[in-house]
Amino acid sequence: MVANGEVNGLPSVVPAKRPLPSFHNAPFLNDSETSEQRNARLASLLQMGPVGDGLTVDQLFDPQISGGLTYNDFLVLPGYIDFPASVVSLESRITKNISIKTPFLSSPMDTVTETDMAVHMALNGGVGVIHHNCSIEEQAEMVRKVKKFENGFITDPMCLSPNHRVQDVLNIKKKYGFCGIPITEDGKMNSKLLGIVTSRDIDFLQGPEDLERSLRDVMTTNVITAPRGISLAEANTILKQSKKGKLPIIDNEGRLTALLARSDLIKTRDYPWASTRPSSRQLIVAAAISTHLEDRVRLAALVDAGLDIIVLDSSQGNSKFQIEMLQYIKATYPQLDVVAGNVVTQEQARQLIEAGADALRVGMGSGSICITQEVMACGRPQATAVLRVSQYARQFGVPVIADGGIANVGHIVKALALGASAVMMGSLLAGTSESPGEFFYHEGKRLKKYRGMGSLDAMEKGDAAGKRYFSEGDRIKVAQGVAGAVLDKGSVKKYLGYLATGVQHSLQDIGTKSVEELRKKVETGDVRFEKRTASAQLEGGVHGLHSYEKRLFA
Repeated sequence: MVANGEVNGLPSVVPAKRPLPSFHNAPFLNDSETSEQRNARLASLLQMGPVGDGLTVDQLFDPQISGGLTYNDFLVLPGYIDFPASVVSLESRITKNISIKTPFLSSPMDTVTETDMAVHMALNGGVGVIHHNCSIEEQAEMVRKVKKFENGFITDPMCLSPNHRVQDVLNIKKKYGFCGIPITEDGKMNSKLLGIVTSRDIDFLQGPEDLERSLRDVMTTNVITAPRGISLAEANTILKQSKKGKLPIIDNEGRLTALLARSDLIKTRDYPWASTRPSSRQLIVAAAISTHLEDRVRLAALVDAGLDIIVLDSSQGNSKFQIEMLQYIKATYPQLDVVAGNVVTQEQARQLIEAGADALRVGMGSGSICITQEVMACGRPQATAVLRVSQYARQFGVPVIADGGIANVGHIVKALALGASAVMMGSLLAGTSESPGEFFYHEGKRLKKYRGMGSLDAMEKGDAAGKRYFSEGDRIKVAQGVAGAVLDKGSVKKYLGYLATGVQHSLQDIGTKSVEELRKKVETGDVRFEKRTASAQLEGGVHGLHSYEKRLFA
């Protein structure tokens, strides 16, 4: 064995070149072939390099032969493993300008993504897309809460003056969940720092008279600070050494310019894959809007709340309305990344790329709760849609997000292999603790409600569902989705860990060390595929048992 670099800090080894095995049992090519000739022929055959077994992606998806395919219609053939699964990189670019550590997005559905889901998606390397089946104020507040959850330097912290009361601090703690508040001369930023109030200062001030005491009398005045211009790494070091909860940043005249929180330092430690903005360390968050004129007001509120990515939410994205909205956003908010869609054809993609889309959302009628293909006779099998759109969009450097039809880890890997930069999940996340709604029991099973945004149930709650399907003005509502229930999946933190680990092991089996390498090897034909018959699909699942328990992770 010989050393060949390192893996996880340990020397990796590859087998030294060894003599060829004996071929004495191998058949002769013909009666005149000698043993030496046979051995030379077989040795040459082994040394020719990789055997082109299976199909290339173009052969698999030949429309004259296969028609439209879904994820269950094919498999990826295994490759060569010379690395552990733990080194597989899942980092992927989800828009022209934003990359994340895991290729996971949660769907903008009112039974999937609100504040808790968006926070935990971002903490675990993905991005949550907050739905818009609610008021403008509610959606903007959800975005604001995600952006405030984790920070580097907090440039707009909550401040109070020495004349405020203990009751004011308790009110802030009740509303926002924290009470480490800087006290400045006028209760605003860029004013002289006088002290700080923490929970230790007010824990035992609960009586009626205590609540009326001014902060001047209770605040801590011996405050450890850092100078403006200090790097985040240096400030974090001071915060660690001080063992304090907050580190105010002040200028030469003692005026408060920023704040650093110990809780954010702990989050950075506990969630190394977190999707954050490098400049602010705030979590990345996306939100959906419709393509109607009145949604420009909603958009302004979301941008003001700190939104990073806007998702234009339409079941059929190739419309005059979406193109006009897309052009308006790029002209008015050039710093904002826009995910356009949904699309399933290359012509739909061309129109939106020309209008300035930073990413495309692919899928029409493939979701578990969607009946668009059935009712409207319009759509495309999801695997074919992802491949064809990604093949076109790749030429322009526009990432593709596969939306719908994702039911397991295997489907995620297949979407990535076909060119998607990320997958958007609805039903897969709907049963987690962080999704909106309450759990209930039915026939001994713990369930949570899950509904399509095209269902009558969703349309009756708000107007976002109708706008998405161009039906908000219809006298008779035609459903393009259903309402149902999904099983409890526990916390999304553990579930996303299972999905990420599963994808890493799958890429290891395929023989690729990253999502990018997977896509490149599919393009070059090094990663091969096999079509599955109905019998093969049956064989690939659990079969032949009287009963079984299916536990996905532990």
